[in-house]
Amino acid sequence: MCGFVTMFSTDAPVSVEALRRSVRTLHHRGPDGRREWVAKNGQVGMAHARLSIIDLTTGDQPIANEDEALHIVVNGEFYDFERQRAELQARGHRFRTQSDSEILLHLYEERGTHCLAQLRGEFAFCLWDERNRALFAARDRFGIKPLFYARVHGTLYLASEIKALFEAGVPAQWDDESVHQELHLVSDADRTMFRGVYQVPPGHFLLATRYNTQIVPYWDLKYPSADPSADHSAGHSAPRREDAHYVTQLRQSLVEAVRLRLRADVPVGVYLSGGLDSCALLGVAASLRSEPVDAFTIAFEKGPYDEGPIAEEMAARAGARFHRFDVSEDLLADRFADAVWHCETIIANGNAVAKFILSEKVRDYGFKVVLTGEGSDELFAGYPSFRQDMLLHNTPGEDAATKAERLAALHAANRHYGSFGAPPTVGVEATASIERVLGYVPAWLLSFTTSSTTVRGLLAANFVSELAGRNPYAMLLNRLDARDLATREPVNQSMWLWLKTAFPNRLLNYLGDRMEMAHSIEGRPPLLDHLFAEQAAMLPADLKVRGNVEKYVLREAARPYLTDTVYRRQKHPFLAPPELKGRMRQRVQDVLRTPKARTLHFFDWKKVDAFLDAGPADASPTARGRYFATCIQLTSLCVLQERYGL
Repeated sequence: MCGFVTMFSTDAPVSVEALRRSVRTLHHRGPDGRREWVAKNGQVGMAHARLSIIDLTTGDQPIANEDEALHIVVNGEFYDFERQRAELQARGHRFRTQSDSEILLHLYEERGTHCLAQLRGEFAFCLWDERNRALFAARDRFGIKPLFYARVHGTLYLASEIKALFEAGVPAQWDDESVHQELHLVSDADRTMFRGVYQVPPGHFLLATRYNTQIVPYWDLKYPSADPSADHSAGHSAPRREDAHYVTQLRQSLVEAVRLRLRADVPVGVYLSGGLDSCALLGVAASLRSEPVDAFTIAFEKGPYDEGPIAEEMAARAGARFHRFDVSEDLLADRFADAVWHCETIIANGNAVAKFILSEKVRDYGFKVVLTGEGSDELFAGYPSFRQDMLLHNTPGEDAATKAERLAALHAANRHYGSFGAPPTVGVEATASIERVLGYVPAWLLSFTTSSTTVRGLLAANFVSELAGRNPYAMLLNRLDARDLATREPVNQSMWLWLKTAFPNRLLNYLGDRMEMAHSIEGRPPLLDHLFAEQAAMLPADLKVRGNVEKYVLREAARPYLTDTVYRRQKHPFLAPPELKGRMRQRVQDVLRTPKARTLHFFDWKKVDAFLDAGPADASPTARGRYFATCIQLTSLCVLQERYGL
């Protein structure tokens, strides 16, 4: 796990000083070493900041193949690489290092860009092919690892983080349209909030020559048709089996995904909450290790957001060494700006800052690698919005009274999700385009329309006028290849849309890579192993949600490894307490009342002042939570404005 920068100029030598300056900004991603390589003609440069995890002595990058016609820089891990390495050596390939990254060079020699099908793991990389004068860059299937690019004056820049692009010479400017999307809580897979700076979307690769740059998809998660006979006749699915069959298969795949991610030349720990996902990973990891596993938990003040006691019980069940770190709201306030700088995007809760602090504590303990639980809710319908979609649109024949009773119970049990279950507030026309394509609007999108109500009311008239007529929800769908989506089960449609938008841009950013790598921690999410995910996607929908029980089949598969408390517990989000008090309240006031903040042109600052003076609309948890989220959004934008000189 590392950070890298690549420059490809079509007409003039790249700046070596800019290359070095750029990679220095990624020191937090790779504090164990730094190297660069520049092509003989000076038109291609690569630099790498290394976090050494596998092959601690010979794995420095960039790495070249035997005749030095190919060079790579890689961020991430390729699992099962020993087997592939042995097969490549048997076919005559010669290796320079013991690194997992080097298999990429030799797979590319044999298969070109089709080598991506052979890679298992989380990764982003750049490969320079001297013979074909082509730059090949790719991002893993789910977007676990980031990859950004920009083109300025004939030079293509790529980097692991946007700040490195800015340091290389890419202008730092807001992209108003993208900010507008973000303030509506929806974001495109290929854009950022900064003008001219783009992402390689998950499951895509970039191929650039002197004459052309292409973004090409290479993978997508496939779901079965809503009509089982259609898939069966096409040979895409097998007849329905007993539940126990699916549970056993999934358990075997889960164990394999964890086993692969325990491979490292440094100790591997586990991030542990009180939820099913991380507890299952700890239980499986403990079963595969003879020595106790180290489990790291962050805990908030006592109340519904403190999962410390449940995590400690699970650690005892697994025989793990348990490390609990208590985080106060004041500490969240103190680290807020640094966390936002690393995120490079808007945040709306203190959970990102909490993950930032947790990673710092874990690094202080001497760890570089942890297993993390991201991905389960996206694959097994863990969020209440997915369960609502299942209840309303995936239960044909269920009587209306029973459905209404279950829906009421679902809403009552998930009040901590803020706007979940509330009616949309942007008007039917805003989401009509999605309904026309899918036949309904996923509950999480309806929730987003409500959650963004307050911040929309603070926008400046000029900004609103500039983007008048733009429907952020229509724009979102327009950028996605949804040709087969309408033929899938509604709950699978909802999960696919989430996986394409909010999941890589938000959760895998500020609850994943950025907050981990801010302190040189490599997060490995076994539940996002693509073979495990492909198996999960093809499961019948009623195995994902059974009644009001979310992640049913995963829950059963993990049952042997869990405490009864975790097994029976409903999904709870990882959220910091959404209360604006103490130093966090002062931090918000200090930032939003400054003259510097007033240069942020998105907002009507008289409205913002009135909003800050008035406080929450009422004393309800929902109103307080929405007020808190809006304050945090505005404050994070102001921090980005200042830190990046926008």
